[in-house]
Amino acid sequence: MRRAAKGALAAAAAVLAAWAGFVGVRSRAVARELTDPPFYHPQPLARVEATYRELAAGTPGADPGGAWETFRAGERQVWLLRRRVPAQWTVLMLHGFGDDRWGTSPALKWFPALDAAIFTYLGRDDAMRAGGPAPMVTFGAREAREVVEVVHALEARGVPRNRVILLGRSLGASVGLLALARLEAEGRGPLGGIIWEGAPASSRDFAQRLVEGPVDRFWHPWVAPAVGQVASALAARWAGYDRDDTDLLARTAGMRLATPSLCFIAAQDRLAPPRVQRALAARFAEIRVVEAPTWHLHCAETLGPAYDRALADAVRAWTTPRR
Repeated sequence: MRRAAKGALAAAAAVLAAWAGFVGVRSRAVARELTDPPFYHPQPLARVEATYRELAAGTPGADPGGAWETFRAGERQVWLLRRRVPAQWTVLMLHGFGDDRWGTSPALKWFPALDAAIFTYLGRDDAMRAGGPAPMVTFGAREAREVVEVVHALEARGVPRNRVILLGRSLGASVGLLALARLEAEGRGPLGGIIWEGAPASSRDFAQRLVEGPVDRFWHPWVAPAVGQVASALAARWAGYDRDDTDLLARTAGMRLATPSLCFIAAQDRLAPPRVQRALAARFAEIRVVEAPTWHLHCAETLGPAYDRALADAVRAWTTPRR
């Protein structure tokens, strides 16, 4: 009996050691992905500049183009496309995970009557092009503070915050929502609007869902939550931030957000769970929600012309003077 008990304990210890080893190895891999997306490669500056020239030229009958100028917001350089017909509103376009200002710039097509501002969080694109160490991604903790700084800089340039619209998809949606919570907490009124799609709930939740992937496996309940905890803690330690600052539900708890909103919910998404998106949407006093049977970043192609109409209708409603 004693020998059997020892054998069972040894087997249990071996299983626990194997589990701990696997969780440890997987957690470090996920933490590296959280802080330095392996699929991100900044485009050559010549290609970025060529794209910006094309955007400035516009598209006959669709986009009037404009002229680029730059300004500083804290440590960041911001690129602003001023329309040829003076615009009273500015859309600040926020890029997603593993992207940058170049990757987000084509979204200009959705806002032909608005000035448009873009920048890369933490200056990662310039740092990597220069061959230096890339600042670690902080999953919205530092990035949201930079968005706040850009909004403040726009205000200093004469753009009232109630004429600034935020646009974010994927991590850009999380960054936008975290920044919006900070801005509204200042007590200086709402922004002109926010458009968001597929906001990851937090670094902890996103890390867990990276492990779970697109298909449920029997071992997920024993591994994925632990990796989510350990990987997000490691990422926060490496990059020097508080992972609680990435938690959308916690950062907006008790708030009734006054900024009008348009939210696209990808109903099949496993990285940005619809349950969280709906809970966040409920915290807005004025919001339109559009759902699509897909994952985030695919709402536009799934909805087709309905996506463009929803954007145009929202912008028209927000920018039309109310009587």
